[in-house]
Amino acid sequence: MTRKERASTLATELPRIYPDAHCELDFSNPLELLVATILSAQCTDVRVNMVTKALFKRCKTAADYAAIPQEELEEIVRSTGFYRNKAKSIRGMGAALMERHGEEIPRSITELSALPGAGRKTANVVLGNAFGINEGVVVDTHVGRLSLRLGLTTNSDPVKVEQDLMKLFRREQWTLISHWLIWHGRRRCKARNPDCAACELRSLCPSVDAPDKFFRKD
Repeated sequence: MTRKERASTLATELPRIYPDAHCELDFSNPLELLVATILSAQCTDVRVNMVTKALFKRCKTAADYAAIPQEELEEIVRSTGFYRNKAKSIRGMGAALMERHGEEIPRSITELSALPGAGRKTANVVLGNAFGINEGVVVDTHVGRLSLRLGLTTNSDPVKVEQDLMKLFRREQWTLISHWLIWHGRRRCKARNPDCAACELRSLCPSVDAPDKFFRKD
């Protein structure tokens, strides 16, 4: 099976296995998703969702994030890790939205990526999940790991993995492929002790029972 053939089959099988796959960060508007995604760096979605319950009550606009004292914001987001940098980024993001975008979340990957605390991955999360715009593929640790294990790439660099995935899947699937792979990574193909025996993708996986070896390109 070629890489393209495997991707085509995965695009059929993954939505069957995970028909409800979606972003697991809690949000009700694009600004909340942007903040939650910044906080999710090296932190679980579960923890972020616990923190944002209080944060979203305290801050509702870009102006609120720009104005909240650094020390107060640090205390709210402390449990997400790297809290000083995250608090600084979120305050800077609020100020940048006010100064550059009239407090509106921009809908271009260039403008979103330029916001403090953001970057291409964060921009892809917001564009795909808040606006339904497929500009790229979100490559987090799960997507990177599974792309290697499933033989969709031989690269470990997130930018190169994203480029490979964008070539293999249709544009309208770019946001969904991240959700499918993340859900599979969290529920079946974990970093340690992946459940290969019960894996629904066992027949498609070139690294079954040896999930961490690398494969040559097709």
